[in-house]
This record gives sequence, C-alpha cells and structure tokens, in this order.
Amino acid sequence: MSLKNHHSKHHHRLSPMYQTNQSTCALFAGTWVRDDSYPLYQYSSCPIIDAQFNCQMYGRPDSDYLKYRWRPLNCELPRFDGLEFLLKMTGKTVMFVGDSLGRNQWESLICMVATSAPTTQTQMVRGDPLSTFKFLDYGVTLSFYKATYLVDIDVMQGKRILRLDYISGNGNAWLNADVLSFNTGHWWSHQGSLQGWDYMESGGKYYRDMDRVTAMEKGLRTWAEWVDTHIDRSRTRVFFLSISPTHYNPSEWNGGASSTKNCYGETAPMSGTAKVLNRGIHRSNEGGGYSDKGHEGPAYLLDITLLSQLRKDSHPSIYSGDLSPEQRSNPARSADCSHWCLPGLPDTWNQLFYTALFY
Repeated sequence: MSLKNHHSKHHHRLSPMYQTNQSTCALFAGTWVRDDSYPLYQYSSCPIIDAQFNCQMYGRPDSDYLKYRWRPLNCELPRFDGLEFLLKMTGKTVMFVGDSLGRNQWESLICMVATSAPTTQTQMVRGDPLSTFKFLDYGVTLSFYKATYLVDIDVMQGKRILRLDYISGNGNAWLNADVLSFNTGHWWSHQGSLQGWDYMESGGKYYRDMDRVTAMEKGLRTWAEWVDTHIDRSRTRVFFLSISPTHYNPSEWNGGASSTKNCYGETAPMSGTAKVLNRGIHRSNEGGGYSDKGHEGPAYLLDITLLSQLRKDSHPSIYSGDLSPEQRSNPARSADCSHWCLPGLPDTWNQLFYTALFY
C-alpha cells in the first residue's frame, strides 16, 4: 500500500534531525555496519519476549543477524543507555499503541531498559487491549495498547464495524501517557479470515469494502485530528512509527534468482544504503504525520521503513514458538516474514526513538 501526498510541501517539517559536530544528521538515511558489541541484551535475560519473536529460544541456528548496528550517513547514533532512560523518564508513562509491530517494539524496549537495571523491581500485567510493564523503583511504566487500526471497532447486531471517523473508546486509554508512540498499517490490507471487520463506516454510510488505501487515509486523518484535539503537546510527546516492511518476495532483493519463497534462510542484510534502495519500496506511512488541515503534523515520524527493508535476515521465519512442528517443516507456507526477532531490528527502532526523545 502506498499513501498519497508523500511529497507534500509540509513533509520537510517531519524530517527528524539532530545536531552532531555542527552538522545535521538525517537519522533514517544510512547503512548497516557489523558491530560485535551487539546485541544489547540476550533473550535468556529477558523472559517477557513473546514466543512469536523469540527466535533464538526456538532454534534459530545463526546469530550474525544480531551483530548489526544502524549508522546514519553523516553521524553516529548515541548508544542506548537504559539507566539514563529510567532517570529521564522517572514517574512517567510511555505507551505504544497499534498492532503486533508496536508490541514487537514495546517488548524490545522493556528488554533494553531492564538489561541496564537488572536489580530494579518490576511488575508485568498482560491484558487485552492494555498490557503494562513497570519499573517500580523509578515509577516508569511502559505500556502497550492493542488498536490495530487506531480508530474504533464496534459490534452492532453481531457485526464488527470499523468506524473510520471515530476514536472514542480507544482514545480514553491514551490520554494520560507522557509519551505516545502509534503505529498501524498491516491490518488494513487483510482480507478473508484475517480481516478484522465486517463493515466499514464512513460519513454515516456503511460499506462492505472500499479501497484499502483510501480507508487507511480516512482512519489516519481521524487519528491526526484526535491528537490535535485531545493531546497537550506541552506535556505529551507523540511519535508515529512508519510501516514495517515484510519480506515475502525474494525478487525484491535478489532479482528473482532464488530458490526460496520468502525470508527463510536469509542470514545477512541487503547491502547498500536506505537512501538509494527506495526503488519499488512502497511507503505506507505518509499520511501518518499530517492532520487534515495540512499544517505541521501531530507526530514525530520514526521513519523506519527503508532501513528495515534492508533487514531481510531479521524475521522469525520458522523460528517462532507460535508454529507447530508441521508448520516449521514447511517454511514456504509458514514462515513469519512480517514480525522481527528479539533481540533484533526493533532494538534499532528504539535506539532511534531514544535519540529522538533525548537528543
């Protein structure tokens, strides 16, 4: 899916920069470099990782994919410091809102922070839609709120209605967070048994279906207006995570000369830079930073799409605790090339998140 208006005249206002050595650093244009000091934590020291993301526990035989660090073209990112995170966020709540990619990032951040403060008292409460992890000694809460479309879904007469113009029930849970990070994307294209709704509602009319990009744009416009109306930007930082790419089509990275059908067996990133590898890569986040009024958007765009596109090696593939032995024996059909291993790529998303928060 690709949303329109990427080259809006307002787009430059969403380009996150930070100063280093008197130069501006474009955080999201760069390359992956090998760094043997990575990963930042071990799966064995972070018991909260979902089976779905826990590739090393579920038999992934290679580990080189853990040894890559993101390097922007003209600067170095500050190394993540979980203790600094706790000290600067003392007494505050960070909430991730969205789909399972948001959960992927949330669990990554918990692991990254907890590794820096192994003796801190913690508390985990898993729920639906809200799960929370607390660092009790610092009063820091990291939460995940499941809202795959961000806008509301209501059940009416036994049917699930995706309400493209409304955020009410969902939004009440988001109001008191000090930092909000939103994401959406993958669920908008689901069809058949994976589709999360029976009808869409827009402008008071009901639809069995509509163009999915149009629907997503409507939903994101509703979300942007909700942020503009309900969030006090002087006390709450708002982020939007761009679309997380999938790797189900090997022709995207090897010109079609492949015996595989997806990310299974991939052990190294694509070479090159995110800056030049944007041919044919569909961007689904461009509506995310804008409100309908066309002014500067309500969120800081964590534009992880292209840098993640290079990481065909970092998906769970068949090394997921959610798969049966039968499914694992058929990677062409069962490999997960949507989510990401932990430790792994979402740790870099959080390093960028950390940089944007504090630098």
